[in-house]
Amino acid sequence: MNTQKLMDLALEVAEMDQMPNDCAITVPGDNIKKILMGIDMDTPELMLAKQLGYDCVVTHHPRNTHPEIGDVLDDHIFRLEALGMPRNKSQKLLANRKDSLSYRFHVTNSRRSESAAQLLAMPFVSIHTPADLIGEKMVQTHLDDKFLDKPDTKLSDIIEALGEISEYKNSVRKPVIRVGSEDSYAGKVYVLMSGLTGPGADVLKAYFEAGVGTLVMMHIPEEDVKALKEQNIGNVVVAGHMSSDSLGMNKIAETWEEHGASVTMMSGVVSR
Repeated sequence: MNTQKLMDLALEVAEMDQMPNDCAITVPGDNIKKILMGIDMDTPELMLAKQLGYDCVVTHHPRNTHPEIGDVLDDHIFRLEALGMPRNKSQKLLANRKDSLSYRFHVTNSRRSESAAQLLAMPFVSIHTPADLIGEKMVQTHLDDKFLDKPDTKLSDIIEALGEISEYKNSVRKPVIRVGSEDSYAGKVYVLMSGLTGPGADVLKAYFEAGVGTLVMMHIPEEDVKALKEQNIGNVVVAGHMSSDSLGMNKIAETWEEHGASVTMMSGVVSR
């Protein structure tokens, strides 16, 4: 396989038509048989891959930052529209968050890993949103199978159900309740694990106002938790960052192996 085939297969599993701005074939390559794959892969991991004889390095978190990477956040506009919120309203709610991220990404050393990969002649690929979407769908399906149309579901039931998924069961950091309590009724459970990063408290509040009772997320900053507790209208369960990332990465790796590649996991990937 080549790097384009790796990307195409990942997009296919995620049911995506095109590569989003938080993915990249940073250094292309052909005849790929051995892949070293992890959540955060940078110069040390590229050097390790070269030393150990791998043909390609794949990272989950983006390293070659696209100038328009913040546009991935726009996914929340269409999610909220599906829940009944007009596009113009959610677009305005996202504006501050996108502006804040633009400052962060503008100062990023976005060619650091790329230059190392080029010097090492090591094919290098980043796959972010496709993996997140795969994991998100897996968790949503699992929770829907258990709790859809069951009004007595509480957050303690959500935590228990997440623990049945191997990546969460095998993770050092277990799912936790960040907003609400074990006895809180869950209401409509909505898994939100894609869209680049957290959209901010104002956008999360919009999900609750659109009828969501409990958001299941990978992670959430402390300041957003404080704001949501003050709003007092919804619950947040944090499933875990590395473990949630691992859901999609493991599925993509499985697909590549079905097509003849050998994949070694490292750098935060939680095994099934």
